[in-house]
Amino acid sequence: MDGVIYSGETLIEGADKFIAYLLKHKTPFAFMTNNSQRTRIEAVRKLKRLGIEVTEEHVYTSAMATGTFLGAQSPNGTAYVLGEGGLLTSLHENGIKLVDTDPEFVVLGEGRNFTLEMVQRAVDMILAGAKFITTNRDPSPKKPGWNNLGIAATTAMIEEATGRKAFVTGKPSPVMMRSARKYLGLETAETTVIGDTMETDIQGGVQMGYKTILVLSGIANKEGLSNYAFKPDMIASSVDKIEFPLKWW
Repeated sequence: MDGVIYSGETLIEGADKFIAYLLKHKTPFAFMTNNSQRTRIEAVRKLKRLGIEVTEEHVYTSAMATGTFLGAQSPNGTAYVLGEGGLLTSLHENGIKLVDTDPEFVVLGEGRNFTLEMVQRAVDMILAGAKFITTNRDPSPKKPGWNNLGIAATTAMIEEATGRKAFVTGKPSPVMMRSARKYLGLETAETTVIGDTMETDIQGGVQMGYKTILVLSGIANKEGLSNYAFKPDMIASSVDKIEFPLKWW
């Protein structure tokens, strides 16, 4: 979403026309976001403020991927959660019971409301045998005034304290890339991933055998593409410059 459809609070030029095209032609699509904090309705409301009218069904989050994964792995399982809103809702909807003692899983998502004391409890639970799950490893943008530490930093802190590596469910993990495709009811050959980051969107799509389109309206730039062993199927300056029908449709 950020870097593809909008930049912060500003709509990327032509993104509204791109979504309107998909809606007009009844093309199944979803906004696939690693943000596990925001609920789907919050994402829809932000898009509406920017001039894009969609429904909650058009949003697929790492929180949803995490809930689906844990619900399949351990029906009626238990979890101690460091996270907010969207993650708590998804776990509940998938039958995972939220507990404060002896959890089967410790689940980490974005948030500002959990304390170092809660992190220490999570560390003790993992050392006692709980499995460590993190919704993504998105880094902090490392900008002054940024109001979120960044989940990669929090994950690394818990990994260092426990000596246990987190299992990541969000992009570019196959867990999310596959569950998002299934959510849309598509086959591998029917799926295209559009994103602005090589490390998450494009890498995740390539690993799953999906077609990929890199847009240069966010993080990635052409100069940096030679640093990667993989490449997108198409590069566009923004979603507004993607020409339809796509050559593989």
